[in-house]
Amino acid sequence: MDFSRRRKISSHVETGSMNDIMFFLMLFFLIVSTMVNPNVIKLMLPNAKSDVQMVKQPITVSVNAAGEYFIDKQPVAPENLESALAQSLNGIDQPTVVLRVDKSLNVQKLVDILEIGNKLKVKMVMATQDSK
Repeated sequence: MDFSRRRKISSHVETGSMNDIMFFLMLFFLIVSTMVNPNVIKLMLPNAKSDVQMVKQPITVSVNAAGEYFIDKQPVAPENLESALAQSLNGIDQPTVVLRVDKSLNVQKLVDILEIGNKLKVKMVMATQDSK
C-alpha cells in the first residue's frame, strides 16, 4: 500500500461572497436608519392647564379649467383677486395660501397668483395630486 498518495480532505470554506452580503446589509441598515426619524429631538414638554390648541387654517385659492378664481370656495373676479386675498389675510398671523390650479391652465395664471402672494408677503404652497 502506498500511503503517500492518500488524498487530503480540505476543510476550507469560501467566504468571499460573505463580504459582499455583509456590505449590502450594512448599507441597507444605514439607509433605513436615516429614513425612519431624521429630525427627532427627544424633549420633555411642559404641562399646560388649558386644552386650547392653535390651529392654522390655510386660505385656499383655486382656479378651475374655465379660468374662474375662488378664495375659499367664494368666486372672485381675476382683477379683484389681490384685494380680496389681502382682505382674507387681514388679521391672520403667519398666513399660508394653498394654490389649487387646474393642470390644463396656462402657467401664466399660476405665475400671476404667485406674484400677488409675493406682493402680500404670504407663504404659498401648491397643491398636487398623488400620481398613483
